[in-house]
Amino acid sequence: MASFSFFLQVLLWGLSWLAITFQQGEVAAEVSIFYRFAIAAICLWCWGIYRKSIQAMNHTTLCWSALLGLCLFCCNFLAFYYSTHFIVSGLTATIMATAPILNAINNRLFFGKQIHTQFWLGALIGLFGVALLFFPELANTNMNINTLIGASLALLGTLCFSFGNMLSIRLGQLAIKPYTANCYAMTFGCGFLLILILFLDIEFSFDSSFTYIGGLLYLAIPASVFGFTLYLQLVDKIGASQAAYALVITPFVALLASSMYEGYNWNMSALFGAVLIIIGHRLAQLKGAGLVIPNIRKLVFEIRDSK
Repeated sequence: MASFSFFLQVLLWGLSWLAITFQQGEVAAEVSIFYRFAIAAICLWCWGIYRKSIQAMNHTTLCWSALLGLCLFCCNFLAFYYSTHFIVSGLTATIMATAPILNAINNRLFFGKQIHTQFWLGALIGLFGVALLFFPELANTNMNINTLIGASLALLGTLCFSFGNMLSIRLGQLAIKPYTANCYAMTFGCGFLLILILFLDIEFSFDSSFTYIGGLLYLAIPASVFGFTLYLQLVDKIGASQAAYALVITPFVALLASSMYEGYNWNMSALFGAVLIIIGHRLAQLKGAGLVIPNIRKLVFEIRDSK
């Protein structure tokens, strides 16, 4: 069941890359993000109230939920959107793919959780695979101050995403279920976005085109309502590090969608990168400490002793 949820969530987020391209235009990115999570939050609350599945919150859990909303549904999205103003999307995607590594480090720092050797190996292989997916873009990237600013913003967004994962774990420890955490956090995220929009005096415009509305509805309901609920459930079930591997696989799904709808042409580096992402995922999901590296070491010793 967890495997099905993982790949469904990856599919939902992978296709969201295509939907995001439909949001680019006359509407400010901050406003589009606000629309997205406002619609998603309304849907979550309506369904949760109907099903009577929303838990009561106290002051402590409300504070943690507000921080979760700030990290997961506000700051990280703004940072990612702003980063694309300075760097190519491929570099942003590659930096985002470090999320499993950051989650593993933060899990260790905040909760003392050990990470198996093969997870690190799998995450690094997957990260290298993402870099190969976008190799043409990365190869043409000029190292200048704009690149540094864009990369820093993408890293900040990934850090916010990782901190949001840790806050989700904390809420789980306080017996708050992912659906309830999602409802409150997304609402708080909308509040923070609204404050920013009003503070910066950004115009509340709207694009009535079919592509904009279609992309917005996809991002709000499948990608946010279902995608983030599934993701927080996965964080609760399989851990933040393994769940965050979704950000390594989603660029691969995004390019598959792009090849069908935008004429993206696959090259050898992209194909090899896709293979590495799949291999990395399999390694990262293996159980048992020291499963991969010790076996390699044992093989080396066996070859040496046989001579």
